[in-house]
Amino acid sequence: MQVNFVDLKAQYQTIKPEIDQAIEGVISNTAFVLGKAVEEFEKKFATYCEAKHCLGVNSGTSALIMVLQALGVKEGDEVITTPNTFIATAEAISQVGAKPVFVDIQEKSFNMDPTKLEKAISNKTKAIIPVHLYGQTVDMNPILEIAEKKKIPVIEDACQAHGALYKGKKAGSLGLAGCFSFYPGKNLGAYGEGGAVTTNSDEIAQKIKMLRDHGSAKKFYHEYIGNNCRLEGIQGAVLSVKLNHLEEWNDKRRKNADLYRKYLQGTSVGLPEEMPYAKHVYHVFCIRVKDREKLIDFLKQKGVFTNIHYPIPIHLQNAYSFLDYKKGSFPVTEWVVDEILSLPMFAELTEEQIKYTADCIKEFYQ
Repeated sequence: MQVNFVDLKAQYQTIKPEIDQAIEGVISNTAFVLGKAVEEFEKKFATYCEAKHCLGVNSGTSALIMVLQALGVKEGDEVITTPNTFIATAEAISQVGAKPVFVDIQEKSFNMDPTKLEKAISNKTKAIIPVHLYGQTVDMNPILEIAEKKKIPVIEDACQAHGALYKGKKAGSLGLAGCFSFYPGKNLGAYGEGGAVTTNSDEIAQKIKMLRDHGSAKKFYHEYIGNNCRLEGIQGAVLSVKLNHLEEWNDKRRKNADLYRKYLQGTSVGLPEEMPYAKHVYHVFCIRVKDREKLIDFLKQKGVFTNIHYPIPIHLQNAYSFLDYKKGSFPVTEWVVDEILSLPMFAELTEEQIKYTADCIKEFYQ
């Protein structure tokens, strides 16, 4: 049996007529950049995320950069985030000239540890970016309380958390703004690059609207030095169709996570924990294992394809060596990343494939 890490073709086949019609509509109307299809998606996604505004952009990275720009974060400032995330979170901070400052994670959730946040804050701190990693929300209330006390805005990196809940509230509605990626493999994925900003702030929304379009609210009149970060019409149409299915797909991911737990029960494998405050949407099903590289090779020989999210924490990446962090700076992150392994996870994954994957893992350790 072959078990792919993700299978985008399987998803497309379930919604092919809807997708084809939506794309054809954009081509017929020749509204290829922004336009009606994007506007319709923005309204739907804002409602879905329980936010007042949604602004479609060309990637999750751009979403993060533009929110920081809208807040006026600049060279000499500091922005706090976690070292256990995709590098784009830190890149966005660097792109506006600010310095990333890291806070270690909780072992159980893989997310930012709120008890370590306050110590990282300085008089240069201009924003905090907690990351809802793998599809599970950070414990936001303690972070929001500290941020409110210190008058520091909180930006949610919700790029892996479409539809995730924190105490019944949607990811992307908890901070000043939420940033989403619609990279094809995400729970809500475009057919190319895409992203969005959600916010309840009229001011932030208006600035993002201009910054994504060369700093312009009216063609050829430019209020800011912006960029070209607009969402394409075809992606807006695709995302509108897919959004109608997102809750169903997230439910299937959660059921698949339960099946993994069932079939891996009693093994030495460390299974991901769903925190009591969260509704996990399992963008990634991340286990902890010993002899990881040997297991990866064994599973590949058996036709099971895995991944590691992420093998080298940001503070130990060559790109950020100038920050002078050393091995041991964030011990929980470093300990966890040596053991994590992402198993195949997508809505169309079958119970037979999950059981086969679990049986292969058992065979390796036996």
